[in-house]
Amino acid sequence: MTTDKINYDHYHQTQFSNEQIATFLEEHLDEFGDAKEDILKCIDFVQDEKKGGHIILATNSNEIIGAVILNNTGMSGYIPENILVYIAVNNTYRGMGVGKKLMQEAIQISKGNIALHCEPDNPARKLYEKLGFTSKYLEMRLTK
Repeated sequence: MTTDKINYDHYHQTQFSNEQIATFLEEHLDEFGDAKEDILKCIDFVQDEKKGGHIILATNSNEIIGAVILNNTGMSGYIPENILVYIAVNNTYRGMGVGKKLMQEAIQISKGNIALHCEPDNPARKLYEKLGFTSKYLEMRLTK
């Protein structure tokens, strides 16, 4: 498998529907994913002019092979301006630099700081650390 023909497109330039993007993420986030309906809410958030964010796709011909979604937080300083909600790469393309390139594109296009949540045992954690992400806080949640 070669990465020579991989394109990295920002959402407004893509031929893929919200449904196709959500299906890809649901299938390739593995145990770190969410339900498709929640992924679609995240995509809707990006498309809302009052909220916003970015969707970047790695594609090969007519196939999505990687995706990243960032949502704008509307804040700055005490809360980063962006939160990286989803990133996934098709298993066939993992280890070929696709995830790194998606992250670099996300960092480049985003204005302000970026936060992300990462499970301690997620193999992508090493990539995030190499790109300069640090663990500043322990996240705690109250689920009602």
